[in-house]
Amino acid sequence: MQSFRTELENPIVERDIIELEKKIRLFREGQIPDEKFRSLRLARGVYGQRQPGVQMVRIKLPYGKMTLQQWKRIADISDEYSTGNLHLTTRQDVQIHFVSLDKTPELWSKLELDDITIREACGNTVRNITASDRAGIDPEEPFDITPYADAAFRYFLRNPVCQDMGRKIKIAFSSSDKDTAWAFMHDFGMIPKVKEVNGKTVRGFKVLVGGGLGAQPFLAKTAFEFLEEDLLIPYIENVLRVFDRHGERASRHKARMKFLIQKIGMEEFERLVKEEYKAVKVKQVHVDAAAWPSEEPPVAGVLPKYTIQDQQKYQAWKKTNTFEQKQSGYIAAYVKVPLGNISSVTSRQLIEALRPAVADDIRVTANQGLLLKYILPENLPYVFSALEAAGYGEPGFDSVGDITACPGTDTCNLAISSSTGISAALENVIRDEFPDLIYNRDIKIKISGCMNSCGQHGIASIGFHGSSLKSAGKVLPALQVLLGGGIIGNGEGRVADKVIKVPSRRGPDVLRTLLHNYETNSQQHELFNDYYDRQGEKYFYELLKPLTDLASLKDEDFVDWGQAAQYATAIGVGECAGVVIDLVATLLLEAEEKLQLATEAFDKGAFADGIYNVYSSFVQGAKALLLGESVSCNTQTGVINDFDKHFVATGKFSFEKDFKTLVLQINEHEPSETFARQYFEQAADFYGKAQAFRQQSALVQA
Repeated sequence: MQSFRTELENPIVERDIIELEKKIRLFREGQIPDEKFRSLRLARGVYGQRQPGVQMVRIKLPYGKMTLQQWKRIADISDEYSTGNLHLTTRQDVQIHFVSLDKTPELWSKLELDDITIREACGNTVRNITASDRAGIDPEEPFDITPYADAAFRYFLRNPVCQDMGRKIKIAFSSSDKDTAWAFMHDFGMIPKVKEVNGKTVRGFKVLVGGGLGAQPFLAKTAFEFLEEDLLIPYIENVLRVFDRHGERASRHKARMKFLIQKIGMEEFERLVKEEYKAVKVKQVHVDAAAWPSEEPPVAGVLPKYTIQDQQKYQAWKKTNTFEQKQSGYIAAYVKVPLGNISSVTSRQLIEALRPAVADDIRVTANQGLLLKYILPENLPYVFSALEAAGYGEPGFDSVGDITACPGTDTCNLAISSSTGISAALENVIRDEFPDLIYNRDIKIKISGCMNSCGQHGIASIGFHGSSLKSAGKVLPALQVLLGGGIIGNGEGRVADKVIKVPSRRGPDVLRTLLHNYETNSQQHELFNDYYDRQGEKYFYELLKPLTDLASLKDEDFVDWGQAAQYATAIGVGECAGVVIDLVATLLLEAEEKLQLATEAFDKGAFADGIYNVYSSFVQGAKALLLGESVSCNTQTGVINDFDKHFVATGKFSFEKDFKTLVLQINEHEPSETFARQYFEQAADFYGKAQAFRQQSALVQA
């Protein structure tokens, strides 16, 4: 592979990309272990696929925003390096698949020409920060949360506090109490609030922590009913420091923040968070929301000639896919994108057609669609005609017929059965048998290929996740059916109940049964979840039980949706979670790299960032020596305590008091230059002694 160079003006981004290229070369040469390299590339948005030898690249779009030029850039990149498909995700990212690993640095550099990043789109980092797609135009919002979401994204990108955590962190900002960003299911969820203080209107947020879906869903807990705006980012940093130090690192299934809070309790968690306050670099972060650039509507002009092919569909689309913005005289329109897939060719067609009639601010929605803004009412027919001509003029956005699904077995290592194939089959049932349900926005159907809930099945009114069953010695694809999940509002939500498991091919019959039963037996104006609560889980179990009968299986039941061959489970190694790196030499190298990063931070006057890198060097060096003694630790706190037990108490290392006191000075001092340089010297001394101990141990073993 030839050495790669970029032509970017931003030296920080250029360094990132050149570093990725360098690490790929070292990996190809066998100088970096596979597990270590996996961790590194994940933090650069490069994710292994189900298919060997190719990668998925996740493109990070903070709060789902992309300009028309950025959309075009992504489409062009997909043509050049991928398959020409853009997959819109539930975290408001765009994913492209089947990318050569060796081409990812070049791909990244071309994205950055239009200020698009893949940094920290995967891995044990702060993932893409999501937000209500209506933010800024929502008639019900107390204020626009977009500047705050943007500030949080920029603050934590490349922040040393969150570069190598035990697991990923997900953050969401809702625009109102309706909580359309699902704050209740995130590690951090924010809902905007205002209150009067001494005659002045003060902005703040209701803050929730510790939520999450996956195999064990947890509803987030309220940390603050009202936290003033300037205190939000420092609070998040405090929590991240606690999570980094105390969070699980050995067992990926227990490594999310929700499990840490469950383990130690909310009271102890809050105490630990307060302990970090002295060490954070800033105690307040002011977001100048007043200076946030206002969106500019498209320049009024003569639109191209157009024709609407289906007036009846246009009227339905207008009813289900549009709403009036809080800005008087403008309409916003949603685009239903089936399974979140849109081609590069269609993207470019829409970009050019829509440019005269929509704002230069397209939002990827959390249910895998698009939002177009600042449309003049008289231009709405033209916008529909452009969508209709491209095949994206379907009504029923966010309705029963707008099903959310992850890629599933199409590309994902963890998927057990198809999510996209069954999704298409269910949408056909709704379109052909329940056409009026395109107007129903109460019932949400969501599908994941496994229990990990990338398709958000855990908060669906009707959810499915991939599974398998055995019959007569053969394995067949199955669906776990979940019912009763959804948003309540103001940070409260419902986790769906697991009701029953059925063969995948009977998924359409499950949906028919549920919808017919609801239509027949629900009371007037009774919402689906209210009906579910009234009847109870056992009622629905008995209702669907006939569909579990394996005695009547047919040959096609052993073939998954969208497949031709007989089903066989083929679950690979998931890459969403942390990788345990147990090679001593690699960990010592990481300790040295952290010291180098600290030096660079000091040179820029970023003493708090440098101090955190110094802290990380202490921990990595100690972990390396512990692993050399076959002592495994599952938290950073465990590393620190076990080093005292196995190295200090045994006389192998000595300190003025103990290792714990030395390392945790980080919480005893303000992040001043004096402390930073003192702490660095202590860490450099420890690193030198750790290397000497390692070398001496190697000689003894030899």
